[in-house]
Formats: sequence, structure tokens, C-alpha cells
Amino acid sequence: MSRAALVPASYVFLWRGTGAGSEVLLHLRQHTGYMDGHWASLAGHVEVGESARAAAVREVWEEAAVRLRAEDLEPLTAVQRVTADGDPVEQRIDFFWRARRWDGAPVVAEPAKNGGLGWFRLDQLPDPVQPQELRVLELLRAGGPLPPFISA
Repeated sequence: MSRAALVPASYVFLWRGTGAGSEVLLHLRQHTGYMDGHWASLAGHVEVGESARAAAVREVWEEAAVRLRAEDLEPLTAVQRVTADGDPVEQRIDFFWRARRWDGAPVVAEPAKNGGLGWFRLDQLPDPVQPQELRVLELLRAGGPLPPFISA
């Protein structure tokens, strides 16, 4: 049996407000070749030699031009995604973070890949949202603690 290739990524929810009025910043994916037309968090792959936390900080800067401090990232959960489309099997591990503090106002910093930004209440999310991200947002909306690990 061969080993699976593991692809790590970090997903960041910029968050404002508390309770039922909480809002999350999402962007509309376009021209990326993956889930275009879906709303998504600020996210990207972890680069070689980079931690998942460092990738989260970098991706938020690259996609929305806001500065995060690593210590302001709240770990939420990790989602393992497995596909068996051919050989070898590719597995993904998605690290989810929430940030309630940052410097600057979010803007579309990568217009070729980003069709727009929007703040959405958890009970009024746009459609469609990337499936693994929607699952995490629904768990957050339910208000209970998130499991440390989710299989998708």
C-alpha cells in the first residue's frame, strides 16, 4: 500500500460581533480552478517550511491586505478531506482559525481570484459556501464547542 500525499491549508474567518449578531468575512472565488463561484474564507496552502499559523497570517495579508498577529489567531478545528480519484490518494488537512482583531480594513487584494468581499451573519450565509467551510460555520452557528478534528 502506498502512502497518501498530504496537502495542508489554513482557513481564516475574520469575525466581528458577538452572539447572534456575529458576522464572518467571506470572499467570492473566481478564476482559480477550484470551487469558483463559491463563497469562502481567506485561505491557502501551507508552503514548505511554513507553519499552519504562519500560512494563515500570510494568506490574510495576500487576499485581504489586513495584518494579523499570529497570537490573534484562535484555532477552531481541523478537517481531513480524502479523495480517491485515481492514484495516489490525495488527502487534505484544513486548519481553521478565527481572528477577532486585525490591522486595516479588508479589501480585495487579489482581484483576479476574488469576485468580492462580504460580511455575513451566521444565520444569513450566502449560497453556495465551500462545503467544508459551511460545515464549520454551521457548527459555530450552533454555539457549541467544535470538535478538534472533523472528517469530511
